[in-house]
Amino acid sequence: MSTILIVDDVETDRLLMGKAVGSLGHRIEYATDGDEAVVKAKAIKPDLVLLDILMPKQDGFQTCRILKKDAATSQIPVVMVTSKSAESDRFWAQKQGCDAYVTKPFTPDSLTTVVRKFV
Repeated sequence: MSTILIVDDVETDRLLMGKAVGSLGHRIEYATDGDEAVVKAKAIKPDLVLLDILMPKQDGFQTCRILKKDAATSQIPVVMVTSKSAESDRFWAQKQGCDAYVTKPFTPDSLTTVVRKFV
């Protein structure tokens, strides 16, 4: 069983992602902002991070960059799950080290398809 860290400041989105991914049998951990995500990722070493972009304190771009530059977390795949659908956002996410990109609203099938690629 893999551990997946879901990071989103919107509780409804966290729960929707958790329900979809949890249906695959994975252990789910949650964080509500980028700062908390970095701390939890270092502590629990998840097998995958699902990361929103628009969050308080530290956005998903910054969080992804921090995770990918730290030797302790650099190998953890990061999937951006966000309402930002512009090509420039996808490009910038990729430049930060993002491994995949899913736009909201997502279907449970579209999210689990991406998750299965990594865990």
